[in-house]
Amino acid sequence: MSMARRAVEQELSRDRIMDAARHLFITKGYRGISMRSIGQHLGYSHGSLYYHFKEKAELFYAIVVQDFNHLAQLCEQVTRRPPSEGMTKAEQLMLEFIKFGLDHPHQYEIMFMLRDEEILTYCRAEQSKCFDMFDTIIRQFLKEEKHPLENNPSLPLSMFLGIHGFISFYIQDRLTFEEIMPAAVAHVKMLSQSNYRLLTS
Repeated sequence: MSMARRAVEQELSRDRIMDAARHLFITKGYRGISMRSIGQHLGYSHGSLYYHFKEKAELFYAIVVQDFNHLAQLCEQVTRRPPSEGMTKAEQLMLEFIKFGLDHPHQYEIMFMLRDEEILTYCRAEQSKCFDMFDTIIRQFLKEEKHPLENNPSLPLSMFLGIHGFISFYIQDRLTFEEIMPAAVAHVKMLSQSNYRLLTS
């Protein structure tokens, strides 16, 4: 490896490229961005980006995987934490999901809200993995709380859609989780209580 290439790789890291590209994909759209424009945004030639990514599609997919992995790690942390006073583990999980969406709006929009058919293929598999993880954790929590799912097997999906709708509404105004935490807590309480009633009806 040449000294020039090594210097570029050390200065222009994968994470720096991904952070810049994530913002550009959201603000200008996938089709409106090229490796050249990402390089210009960073102040480097587009050739510098190819040290890390072979093409725009590879860069976009790396962003998608990184963001879904981050969310998965946060959700898994909930499973290891003791229950919070006044909240069930299922409510804690939904609240963590909302917090991620509102505190990382660019990531969440790329993961769940872009509608360009060209890039949906990069997101759908990761979206499915994410929901499967959410579904598994919720089912485990409900089992621990003695709430059988036989009467309402679609309950995890209802919860998932409920928190996604909440995030999608508030993310437009770029409100942080801290700014609307009381509303978020009330929302997950409403979701869990209404769905728990369905389980026992």
